[in-house]
Amino acid sequence: MPSRNFLQYFIISLKGVAMGAADAVPGVSGGTIAFISGIYEELVTTISNINLSLLKTLKNQGFNAFWNQSNASFLVALLTGILISFVSFMRLAKYLIENHPILIWSFFFGLIIASIIYVGKQIKKWRLSTLVALILGTVIAFYITTLPSLGTNESAYFLFFAGALAICAMILPGISGSFILVILGAYKTLSDALHDFDFKRIAIFAAGALIGLLSFSHVLKWLFKNYENTTLALLTGFIVGSLNKIWPWKETFSVYSKEVGEIIPFSDVSEVGTLSVFQQNIQDFETLKTATEVSISPFHFSEINGGIDSQIWQSVVFILIGFLTIFLLEKFAHSKKQLT
Repeated sequence: MPSRNFLQYFIISLKGVAMGAADAVPGVSGGTIAFISGIYEELVTTISNINLSLLKTLKNQGFNAFWNQSNASFLVALLTGILISFVSFMRLAKYLIENHPILIWSFFFGLIIASIIYVGKQIKKWRLSTLVALILGTVIAFYITTLPSLGTNESAYFLFFAGALAICAMILPGISGSFILVILGAYKTLSDALHDFDFKRIAIFAAGALIGLLSFSHVLKWLFKNYENTTLALLTGFIVGSLNKIWPWKETFSVYSKEVGEIIPFSDVSEVGTLSVFQQNIQDFETLKTATEVSISPFHFSEINGGIDSQIWQSVVFILIGFLTIFLLEKFAHSKKQLT
C-alpha cells in the first residue's frame, strides 16, 4: 500500500467528508464521489483484503505489520471524514430538502450529470457488452427510483438487514444508500437514532453495514479485475438511472401517514400536487412521507401547485454549481494525484 504523510491523509479525510455528505442525501451516492476523487479502487481493494489472514499477520509479525497490510491508516482517515460528515450533514440535508427542495435537488442534479461524464470517460473500449451493461444499469437504477417507500420499521433485525443492503449501495457509484434506506423504511429510524444518540440502534446498523461491506467488496474487486470496462459501463448506467430521483420537480401520488399507519392517496390530504409544497405550507415535515411520485416539468409543477414559482432560473444556476463542483473536484484530484 502507498506510503503517505499527514497532509496526504488529511486530503483523504476531506474526500471522506464529501462521501459522507453525499451518502446522507437520499438520491446521491458516496461511491460516485469516491470514484471521481480517485480513491474508489483503493477503497474496494482495501476492504476486500480484510480477512482472517490479517489475524495471522497480527499474531506472527506484530501490530505494525497488521496495520500496514490492512492499509488501516487509509481506512481510518477516510472513515473519520465519512462519519463526521454523515452525522452532521444528515441534519443539514434534512433542513435543505424540507425548506429548499427545488434548489438542493437542482444542485445534486448538476452534480450527477457531471458524474456521468466523468465515469463514462473511464471506459476504454466500447463493445456490445459495455453498451448492454450501460442500458441494464440505467434500467435497474431507474426502476429502483420508482419503488414506493415502506413505512418506518424499527425492528433490530430489520435495521441490521437495512445496514447490510444500504452499504452495498453506498459504495456503488450512482445508487444511493440513503435512498435504499428510504425505500426500506429505515431512513427515519436511523436518522432518529443518530439524532438521539441511540447507540444500540446505531451499533446494530453498523454491524449490518460491516458484514455487507466486507462481502460485497469482494464481488466489486473481482468485477474490476476481470470485467473493468463492462463494470464501468454498468456503474455509468446506475448514475444515469438515478437522475429520475434527483429531478427537482415532482408530482406526489401517495404518501405514508404516521397517523393512519399506512400509505394513502395524496389527493385525500391536499389539493396541491406535491408533498414538499404542502409540508412547507403547514410546516409539518414528519407526519407524511412520500410513497410514490413522478418527475414532471417545472411548468406542470407550477400548475398543480396553485401557480407557485417553480424557480427555473435559480435551478439552472444551482445545476451549474453542482456540475462545476464535480469538475473542480476532478481537477483537484488530478492535480493532487501524487498525494494519493
